[in-house]
Amino acid sequence: MRRRAHRRARVAWSRSVGPAYRYGTPGLARLRRHRRLRRWVRTGALLTAIGLVRLARAVRPRWRLLAAGSVLTAAGLMLRDGAWSMILLPGLLLLLSAPLIPASPDADHERRSELESELAVYATAAQQRDLAAILDRYPDSVTGELRDILADQAIAGSHHGIPGAGWS
Repeated sequence: MRRRAHRRARVAWSRSVGPAYRYGTPGLARLRRHRRLRRWVRTGALLTAIGLVRLARAVRPRWRLLAAGSVLTAAGLMLRDGAWSMILLPGLLLLLSAPLIPASPDADHERRSELESELAVYATAAQQRDLAAILDRYPDSVTGELRDILADQAIAGSHHGIPGAGWS
């Protein structure tokens, strides 16, 4: 028979959480509740930001400034006590500068959507390289809109929703 090893009583040392709060509730439970709430707020803010980015892609340039200005203004008004109140001024400036952007008529919007559908034909990498080589022969002032559409299509083609999620 083997000799049994000497066992000591194990004690987990931890620092004190603090005094018990009113009605005997410990501070640890209160801290966990705040962490959970903070995590939910951060998750909600992240999902809201993702939704606003997708919304900003879909709307026209004038409405993008209005959306950004209204979000910054609302956040600046809600958080006006701290340093975050400084975002109120850029929000107001965006709201005031939105009417200065000329409105694009529906004919321009239809022309751009038609051009986007025509450029969507260049689907393979080889076709896109050939088109880029053709566009490089001309100045950017002439081909700027085409390059913007191609860049938007490249971003939209590579975007698959939220990273790590199984859905898009």
